[in-house]
Amino acid sequence: MSLSLDATQLDRYSRHIIMDEVGPEGQAKLLDGRALVVGAGGLGAPVVQYLAAAGVGTLGIVDDDDVERSNLQRQVIHADADVGVPKVESAASFVERLNPDVTVETHRTRLGPENVGSLLDGYDLVVDASDNFPTRYVVNDAARLAGVPVAHGAIYKFEGQATTLVPDGPCYRCLFPEAPEPGTVPDCATTGVLGVLPGTVGCVQATEAVKLLLGAGEVLRGRLLFYDAMEMSFETVPYRRNPDCPVCGDDPIDSIDGVEYVDGCAIEL
Repeated sequence: MSLSLDATQLDRYSRHIIMDEVGPEGQAKLLDGRALVVGAGGLGAPVVQYLAAAGVGTLGIVDDDDVERSNLQRQVIHADADVGVPKVESAASFVERLNPDVTVETHRTRLGPENVGSLLDGYDLVVDASDNFPTRYVVNDAARLAGVPVAHGAIYKFEGQATTLVPDGPCYRCLFPEAPEPGTVPDCATTGVLGVLPGTVGCVQATEAVKLLLGAGEVLRGRLLFYDAMEMSFETVPYRRNPDCPVCGDDPIDSIDGVEYVDGCAIEL
């Protein structure tokens, strides 16, 4: 880790540096940090925006979609001129304009069991900003086996949730052993979503990611944060490690190689 911040960086990050909890050492940790953001949509947009502004030195962005005009109501790193452009390219252009200290590694692909290992390789943490259950379970499983923490978030209409999955804490499967039946939880294209909602939840995820890189504060380990935008309320619910969990329980799998993700995203060996 290099502590040599130049004059421009001392100016750019001055509001971090004057904080005892961050200081020049903490800012250097952020600049040396490597975060993988899975999804460059509603949640991924504020995550990318704020991690780049904070000076997280390397951002990997995984997404296989192109920008659509209907995205622009909530996906704030994309603009009208980006419609039709791959989201990873639009995100990289946004970061380049915002902070030249940040390197973006684009992965224009859909994350799955066959490529998750190579995508995770070399990153300090993952921010799960995906919009579907299969991706969430694959990210959880692979990250847990690799010892990589995950800042998770999800949104639905006016509600959101966030939790942080660390190697010595309970995992996503302890919280949700199986996914809902297909079609029982409609996506935002079907039900809609309040445009500002992912901004709130994504900022929580970005905050957790920064704290993980700094090694500061208490993250949402074993705690699920619920946000209700209509009530403007937050509630935290604790959860524990499940000893029967196939990923972090008493007899966990040691690899997802050869694992089949069957109905409900359950693991079948």
